[in-house]
Order: sequence, then structure tokens, then C-alpha cells
Amino acid sequence: MPEVPATPLRLVLVDDHEMVLHGLDAMLGHFPDRVRIVGQATTETAALRTVAEQRPDIVLCDVRLGRASGLDLCRQLTTQYPGTKVVLLTVYDDEHYLYQALRVGAAGYILKRVDGRELVAQLVRVSEGETVVDAALAGRVALAAARLDAGQFWSGAHLGLTQRESEVLGLLVSGHSNRAVAGKLVVSEDTVKTHVRGLYRKLGVSDRSAAIAVALREGLFR
Repeated sequence: MPEVPATPLRLVLVDDHEMVLHGLDAMLGHFPDRVRIVGQATTETAALRTVAEQRPDIVLCDVRLGRASGLDLCRQLTTQYPGTKVVLLTVYDDEHYLYQALRVGAAGYILKRVDGRELVAQLVRVSEGETVVDAALAGRVALAAARLDAGQFWSGAHLGLTQRESEVLGLLVSGHSNRAVAGKLVVSEDTVKTHVRGLYRKLGVSDRSAAIAVALREGLFR
């Protein structure tokens, strides 16, 4: 386990479920020499206010905050308070969310199956300047990086699709609606529609069924 910090890390917890906040409070309370909870919030607005007041070392935040996005909150916090690290603690075992988290400046992406001792160890590593990622997710990302190094870019790259358009198309092939795709990628439904129009144009099709047919014919997703 990393060395004990000279002073406990000051944490703000953000989750839209009070039960989760209480559980984290109890779990982290076993490590008073390493971490100290200085604030809690269940909404994006309350989180911004609490961080402004407390200026914590780390904000531990869920990816989803009811109708709001923890990723949007992460972007705001890392922009406004560069001295504060943001770590996403979530149930979403999904590379799409991980990529989004890293894009908006998260210093960590940890799944809620973590135990207290390991969570504290990860937070200490973050405080020391590391970026921490759940081990299973990190393994899958490493395999994806290896494929990129081998020239096997994302599915549909040879057809001119951007990586995000490929992600959207893959979800359409899996049967997701535009709304479900938006939820999966943590973007607005209008953004999804823009990507869908773009991939339609590049695939030379005019509707979802035809786009899926091209994807299957080209063997883009297995």
C-alpha cells in the first residue's frame, strides 16, 4: 500500500444516492490517518458549491448524478480547480465511460466493487500524481491499444468513420435507440443524432437499417 500521507487527504463525496454516501462515509472512516471527508453532495449544484467552499484534494464522484452527468461535473471541476483531482467511482464497467472520463480530465476511474483498503490506496496514488484505472478495464484498454499499434484502428476507420461515429454505429447494431446511445456515451441525444447523420453520409445510406446492414456486411462488429 502507498505510504501514509503527511496529512489525511481531504475528500468530497458526490453521489445522487444518500445510501451510497453513507456507505462510503462508514467505509472510509476506518482510515482516518489517510483520508478525511470534508463534504458530501447529491447534486451537481451542491457539489460545485461544496468544492468551492472546501477546496478538497480529491472529489470522488459517480458518473451519473440523476439527470446530470458526473463527467460534465468533472470537466467543470478540473477546469475551475486544477489543484483538485477528480476520481470517478461507478458501477459502469464500460470502456466508453472510461474514455469519456479520461477526456474530461479525471485522475481515476474505479468501480464500486472496490473494498475500502484498496480504494484508499488508489486515492493515495492519485494524490501522488498517478492516474488510476480499475485493473480489469485497464487490461481491456491495453488490448485495444495493442490493436491500434498493429494498425487495426477502430471499426469503420477504413470507411472514413471517426472513432465516435464507430462507437455510435456499434451501439446501433446492438439494438440501442438514440436515447440509449446518448445514455451509454453520456452525451445529449442531439449529439447522437449529429453522429448518426455523419455516419449515414459516409456509409452512403439514409436510414438505420441500411447502416446496420453495411456494418454487418463489412464485418465491422463481431
